Amino acid sequence: MIAVIAKLNVAEGKEKEFETAMLALAAQVRANEPGNDMYTLCKDADGNYLMLELYKDAESLAAHGQSEHFKASGPSFKGLMAGAPDIQRLEVIG
Repeated sequence: MIAVIAKLNVAEGKEKEFETAMLALAAQVRANEPGNDMYTLCKDADGNYLMLELYKDAESLAAHGQSEHFKASGPSFKGLMAGAPDIQRLEVIG
């Protein structure tokens, strides 16, 4: 399995719009990606957003990035981000 933790840099004042867009994408991922076991939006005590993702294998992770719903979600994030995400890819041991 592969885990991904993505720290998302959301523009100040755009948090609610971001949450709406990201939760819509998460619903699409859950409904349409059988190789994805988790795609969950979280927020830490400092207000930073993180996506916790879990994929069955590398092929499932690659399919996520190439999926139509992922590609179609791009415009919904326009103006909401303050920079590129910080992404960690991890091998699940147990």
